[in-house]
Amino acid sequence: MTNKPPEMKISVIIPVYNGAKYIAQCIEMMLCQTYKDLEIIVVDDGSSDNSAKIAEKYPVKIIRFANNQGLSAARNAGITAATGEYIHFMDVDDFINLEYYERMVEAITLTAAEVACSCFINEIHRHASTLFSSRLLLMAPEDKVLATNAGRVGSVCNYLYKKTFLKEKNLQFEVGRLHEDAMFSLEAVYETNKLVAVPDATYYYKKRSDSIVNRQDSEFVKKRKEDSQRATSLINEFLKKHNLTFASIVVEDTFKYKFLGIPIARKVVFSNKRVRWYLLGINFLRRA
Repeated sequence: MTNKPPEMKISVIIPVYNGAKYIAQCIEMMLCQTYKDLEIIVVDDGSSDNSAKIAEKYPVKIIRFANNQGLSAARNAGITAATGEYIHFMDVDDFINLEYYERMVEAITLTAAEVACSCFINEIHRHASTLFSSRLLLMAPEDKVLATNAGRVGSVCNYLYKKTFLKEKNLQFEVGRLHEDAMFSLEAVYETNKLVAVPDATYYYKKRSDSIVNRQDSEFVKKRKEDSQRATSLINEFLKKHNLTFASIVVEDTFKYKFLGIPIARKVVFSNKRVRWYLLGINFLRRA
């Protein structure tokens, strides 16, 4: 890039529970970002290993829980402590490209969006990935849900949220539940006035066998199943209430017109037959 986006502080919230194997790599990935105005908040969720001691070696803000309270409580504590204009949730064992925040801020600056959505690659279940071929400014509720796979791909980590927006909409994670990401991201995507899709920022989701969400004891497996069913029920109710759909697979995505090699107009066709035309990344024609 020749023109750097203006600096706005981003609070990166990193919950960690017994993540000593990953925390140093995660923090160093933040410090190596091309975008430097980052507030790194590590929330130690009652770890029994030396995760917090490792984090102390770096220029980060650390929040300590005496006991394990769960991912939702850790993220909520991070939101409360954040002083940045925008918030990003980062899982300790995942990855982002080194220009991630620079690209997200650039897109936000150009569009004044409250929420930015990056590409999301699920390295285990590729069908649960979300990819963008170009930048899009989305404002219609159905377009935002369709393009981002919100709710269907249950992750909050490929979004950058304006903090005042989260406060105004009273968006928090439900404590004591698993699969809490899906409803949070779905509500945020629906409620925002402007959402920008960012093709050159990518979040890479890893699934590690020793993660707390992959515990195999019978009591936890039962809870995981119950919470998954509950999350699915809440999502379906939300979609029905707002007359929205999950049919978000893109079956055609082509540039129709170019000027001096620069794409001007673009046609996107979804699997539910919806057609959207974008002019310079902004939707100007919709056909059901």
